[in-house]
Amino acid sequence: MKRFVEGDDRKQVALLPECVDDYIGQDNPIRVIDAFVDELDLGDLGFNGTTPAITGRPSYHRGVMLKIYIYGYLNRIPSSRRLERECQCRAQL
Repeated sequence: MKRFVEGDDRKQVALLPECVDDYIGQDNPIRVIDAFVDELDLGDLGFNGTTPAITGRPSYHRGVMLKIYIYGYLNRIPSSRRLERECQCRAQL
């Protein structure tokens, strides 16, 4: 059983562009957020759920949730519902 809900691998080769990671420019601030959160030890910082339970549906990884929160904060999107709408609109472009 998987321990967390997993998204697509950004290095996975896709039809267009060559891989999912190519959708994001090299100068995009999301790359800084991604690198920053990946270096944090979330367990030491007091994030609950960094060690997932064996039973039940897998949860979303706390690091991914923190990345989304920081992205919303930097873009002045305080609502998770509004953030979801913004991401859906940009994905349709």
